[in-house]
Amino acid sequence: MSMYTGVPTVKRTAVYVYQTPVRIWHWVNALAITVLAVTGYLIANPLPSLPGEASDHYLMGNIRFLHFAAGYVFLVGFLFRLYWAVVGNRYSRQLFTLPFWRRGFWSELVHELRWYAFQEPEPRKYVGHNPLAHLFMVIIITVGGLVMMVTGFALYSEQTGLGSWQDDLFGWVIPAVGQSQDVRMWHHWGMWVIVVFVMLHVYTAIREDIMSRQSLISTMVSGWRMFKDDRP
Repeated sequence: MSMYTGVPTVKRTAVYVYQTPVRIWHWVNALAITVLAVTGYLIANPLPSLPGEASDHYLMGNIRFLHFAAGYVFLVGFLFRLYWAVVGNRYSRQLFTLPFWRRGFWSELVHELRWYAFQEPEPRKYVGHNPLAHLFMVIIITVGGLVMMVTGFALYSEQTGLGSWQDDLFGWVIPAVGQSQDVRMWHHWGMWVIVVFVMLHVYTAIREDIMSRQSLISTMVSGWRMFKDDRP
């Protein structure tokens, strides 16, 4: 069983990897990202005006409310996930740590790139995330998520006004970046980066479940990584 963590490898048929709080966070976070992406797109590209009084419909108001509510869910989930990285098992810390100083990490990262490019006959076994997935989870979910929260709450602070906690914590972002529209542009482009990542994530998860030597999708449901053979 190939691992870059420095832990001795043994032959196993199944390993309990993702604890219940991690799995719940994963699916709640996936739902929050979906709502954020759909409502964010509609905020940037509003629907055609409806006839009658706006107060009779309040369509865009409801869309914006869903966007803000999902943003709070994403923030609370992120803080909880940070907490669980401290108290959970070692696999729960992968989202916030990247062993870039280990030569084995980079060599196995190259192997995974070759595997996804159909240049390797079979993938290696990993208990947690494989190196390529690990790298992108840290870059997109952790770093990208922080960028989206900072820019999102900076824009939200324009509505809550001076003196609100949103303005106290994130109001500095707008003048630091330039102006409100600049922050809005970066926030919007960040949405598309995450949307592309989600599509690739779903594709690779299905592909790995079919073609690799270990389970992937069912692992995030049950928590158990199932191996399809006992070869190392």
